[in-house]
Amino acid sequence: MKRSPLDAAHRALGAKMVPFGGWEMPLNYPAGTLAEHRECREAAVAFDVSHLGTVEITGAEAFDRLQSALTNDLRKIVPGRAQYTHLLDEVDGSVLDDIIVWWLDDETFHVMPNASNTSRVMEALGAGAVDITERRAVIALQGPTARATVASVSPDAAAIPRFGVGRVDWHGTDIVVAGTGYTGEDGIECAVPAGAANRFWDALLAAGIAPAGLGARDLLRLEAGLPLHGHELGPGITPLQAGLGWVVGWDKGDFRGRAALEKERADGVARRLRGIVVDGRQPPRDGYPVLVDGAPAGTVTSGNFSPALGKGVALAFLPPDVQPGASVEVDIRGRVVPATVVKLPFLTKD
Repeated sequence: MKRSPLDAAHRALGAKMVPFGGWEMPLNYPAGTLAEHRECREAAVAFDVSHLGTVEITGAEAFDRLQSALTNDLRKIVPGRAQYTHLLDEVDGSVLDDIIVWWLDDETFHVMPNASNTSRVMEALGAGAVDITERRAVIALQGPTARATVASVSPDAAAIPRFGVGRVDWHGTDIVVAGTGYTGEDGIECAVPAGAANRFWDALLAAGIAPAGLGARDLLRLEAGLPLHGHELGPGITPLQAGLGWVVGWDKGDFRGRAALEKERADGVARRLRGIVVDGRQPPRDGYPVLVDGAPAGTVTSGNFSPALGKGVALAFLPPDVQPGASVEVDIRGRVVPATVVKLPFLTKD
């Protein structure tokens, strides 16, 4: 089991540590998941997301190799920007991983896969791709006051714009900062060399940012309608089924899985990811059946109680003709609960 450079700091704060994608990571701290969720929605929190991979690819051919391996079109952005994209299975076009690419300079890219998928990305990018995951910690600062609070620690880091990428000097340490996150809130993510990670973490907490664990992060991303690999993305699930066709660069050249995806686009998807809000507070959990006209029509892929809405919410794949506004039911351990299909995200920020 791998451990973050911040592992000792989490334990000193009383974090509950759990296995996640081959890493031991904090699920929550003594304040609890709901308190951490509220702190992110109202102020600012720090998540240790060092379990995410970082694959560095450099050189004159790096751009073309990423273009041919990943779905999105890097021509839409420029150096100093980040882009969300997918790595597809070559045969069926399903999502092997969803990825953020940080384009640092003309010939330097940091490719950020999910925890357990780094080796897949390394294989797809080929010789020259370097796994630098264990050289750094990644700290996500998220929430409406995150930038203002981080500015007291590193004004340059706080100034990185949404989906911007830049190198920042922090007391002689080179930190890579991106205006990205996975909570639906504004914020930044900082890749800090492992040797300086604890000093940077301590400075953030001393500035008033609260630590938060993966439990709150998962609840926040669910309210924001963001897919999670292994739930809404993975084997057998294509970008089109997940409602993420916008991450496919149809106007660029060939890429892994393109032929299969083009066929699905022509034939039409057999299912579509939808949001569901149940009547009441009981959370619909992963695996619960969704009924349309009394008959099973899909399965919950992620679900929980939403503190922001005061109701149970879920993501589920349903037949494509089941549109937002439709009435459905969720079988919650033998009890059928009325629910409504809604347009994602569940929570819209001003």
